[in-house]
Amino acid sequence: MKNILLPTDFSKNSMNAICYAIEFLKNQECNFHILNVQKASSFITDDMMVVNSSTTIYKTLIDAAKKSIDNIITTLNDEFKNSNHKFHPIVDYDNFIDSINQACKKYSIDLIIMGTKGASGLGKVLFGSNTVRVMQRCNVPVLAIPDGCKFKKIVNLAFATTNSKQFNQEELEVLNEIQILNKASVQILHLADQNHLVYDAHDNVDFLSNNFLNAKHEFIDTPSDDMYHVVHDYIEKNNINMLAIMNKRHSFLERLFKTHTVERFAFKIDIPLLVMQINI
Repeated sequence: MKNILLPTDFSKNSMNAICYAIEFLKNQECNFHILNVQKASSFITDDMMVVNSSTTIYKTLIDAAKKSIDNIITTLNDEFKNSNHKFHPIVDYDNFIDSINQACKKYSIDLIIMGTKGASGLGKVLFGSNTVRVMQRCNVPVLAIPDGCKFKKIVNLAFATTNSKQFNQEELEVLNEIQILNKASVQILHLADQNHLVYDAHDNVDFLSNNFLNAKHEFIDTPSDDMYHVVHDYIEKNNINMLAIMNKRHSFLERLFKTHTVERFAFKIDIPLLVMQINI
């Protein structure tokens, strides 16, 4: 994990995720690429009234965002004073997902770390829309940091899977690095849905045992629409510090985090969520 992408909208939520990332990787040599993506709608009418006729709206937006990132970098260097870390500002004027994907390719990004918003407000959705879109449409692993979550040592990692495919080493590399970095225990939750594919996953069990020494395997029967409750309960009962899942469209990620009604959606994950990408 040498190149880390930190998207920010300058909110308290995104700044919390940046600080988490710095603490999380404090002993690693890292290039932190701090990205802000601007869009025309963010330029309000009052601002347009004071723009000099020779200055484009685009340039005004970009210059202001660059100055904000430079201020963030100065603050981070002053506060953390970590010679292992180098910060690089990126400002783009583009579609958010396109900008993320372009940055990942250009800077060989190993991991995206970004903030999430919990189940609050009128939307009653688990994550802010940008975070979900990044999880679903980017090819790089995403570590989502809940609003207000402060870093503490990762002692217990849980990896929840329905074993819908056979894994390979590249797909799980970031989880392996996090486990080694923190000397954490790994608990693998094999969740059986109505297809019961979990019980035919002997190759995956062997593969995971070889890659995560002393991993504990749990086989759990649960209906698809109850997977979130089961995982959430396991997190609470076993003091899990980070949850990892694989992203496969129209599968586990969607079933786990689909929008619920207010009545059914009375909970949220308050630990970091690592979403790894399946290579297709």
